[in-house]
Amino acid sequence: MKRAAKLNHLKLKCIFNWSGGKDSALALYYCLQNPDLEIAYLVTTINDAADRISMHGVRTELLIDQAESIGIPLYQIRLPEMPGMKEYDEVMQYHLLHLKSEGITHSIFGDIFLQDLKNYRDARLSEVGMQGLYPLWKRDTRELITEFLELGFGTVIACTQQRIERIVGREISLELIDSLPDDIDVCGENGEFHTFTFKGPIFKKAIVYKTGDKVFKEYKAPKNTDDSCVSSVDEKPAGFWYCDLLPA
Repeated sequence: MKRAAKLNHLKLKCIFNWSGGKDSALALYYCLQNPDLEIAYLVTTINDAADRISMHGVRTELLIDQAESIGIPLYQIRLPEMPGMKEYDEVMQYHLLHLKSEGITHSIFGDIFLQDLKNYRDARLSEVGMQGLYPLWKRDTRELITEFLELGFGTVIACTQQRIERIVGREISLELIDSLPDDIDVCGENGEFHTFTFKGPIFKKAIVYKTGDKVFKEYKAPKNTDDSCVSSVDEKPAGFWYCDLLPA
């Protein structure tokens, strides 16, 4: 018993930055296989005005369904619709310090290859004395999406860039991935599309959903600072198609 308690004490106490999408789901799958990690919370940023996941536009009800099916407590960080970088950083620092006070030392992300984004995350974490973990880092995205599907995960495209409107609201398959233009990353790592994962080995039961209206929105495009909707912007506006996903 003493030996077991000692090993448990050595676990890294973590938060997992949960977007609700496929990369988060696969990264969490790996983390749950790692006996050295203890995941205290799934942390998600929410557009408070819309009551939806920031950027992805998925309803909070479905996010809560995911967390309950996974069995890890959900920690919501509520943000205004388009916070400035200063406001965003202040809100995030407040919550990170609170989480650190609970003994959390590491923050896990599903990022794959955007170095500027990783640098930003690591810098903000360093300010509060925490570290980042990146289970998917530098993996080949074709291999990742293939493995994701082979493991039995299912995910639906919640929003896309304007030029690939045809895929919004569709479930990802290898056939759909093969139909994408050559300059679209197959995991959407450059922000081409975002997803909602509704089934797979991390869930006790599948999340039942139905597709609703499709809406086009144009807004100033955030730079690669976070997967949230943060208004540090490039010059050109970004157009996105959103498919409303409804609890069924």
